[in-house]
Amino acid sequence: MTQITARLPAALVESLDEAARELRKSRAEVVRAAVELYLAEYEDLAVAVSRLRDPSDPVLDWEEVRRDLLAEDQG
Repeated sequence: MTQITARLPAALVESLDEAARELRKSRAEVVRAAVELYLAEYEDLAVAVSRLRDPSDPVLDWEEVRRDLLAEDQG
């Protein structure tokens, strides 16, 4: 594994230490898990933003979609 160094505000380190104690894990394990979760969310967000910016993706009219959905429920 590669080791990195980061500077964190004291309050964040206190929260990290508290979480590590409660989880019975080391600081490094908690930081590693947090970074993994953050990056997974970041990747999902990047995909969503990419799709939103796709000019070939049609923009749907909310009233039309709502009308169609309500018609399906009744029919």
